[in-house]
Amino acid sequence: MLAMIRELFDHLVWADAAILKAVRGHAGAADDDEMRRVLHHIVLVQRVYLAILWNRPFDLEKEAQAPATFDALEALFRAAHAEAIAAVGALEESELARSVEMRFMPGLWFSMAEGLMQMVMHSQSHRGQCATRLRVLGGKAPITDFIMWVKERAKPE
Repeated sequence: MLAMIRELFDHLVWADAAILKAVRGHAGAADDDEMRRVLHHIVLVQRVYLAILWNRPFDLEKEAQAPATFDALEALFRAAHAEAIAAVGALEESELARSVEMRFMPGLWFSMAEGLMQMVMHSQSHRGQCATRLRVLGGKAPITDFIMWVKERAKPE
């Protein structure tokens, strides 16, 4: 299971980068309030789950403030991606069963594996919203399906 989770996180990084590039590449999309709100929500939730799963401090009130610029928003994604890839890369299979409480929703317990899956699936869902919004704004949305990432990655030898 751990190998698949690592692949899903590699896909998450690829897919987030694709939608960010498409938004940046379409005039006005990076300044669209709705687009920025959804993108910030994606990265905020990624950062929340990283803090919860690895029991790190997290200032939700501060982090909930949207970045002032698209550059700053992209920097949050890069930081979250680097942290996620390093953390997931260091996991042991036995840690996936560890029970975690959602500290921002007391009483909600899940396994490490379930929390990691939530990060991936939540991000994919909201990337779909971004793709739709980009089309509404007249842009071309990238295809971010997992299977397209499989097709594009280097083939195993």
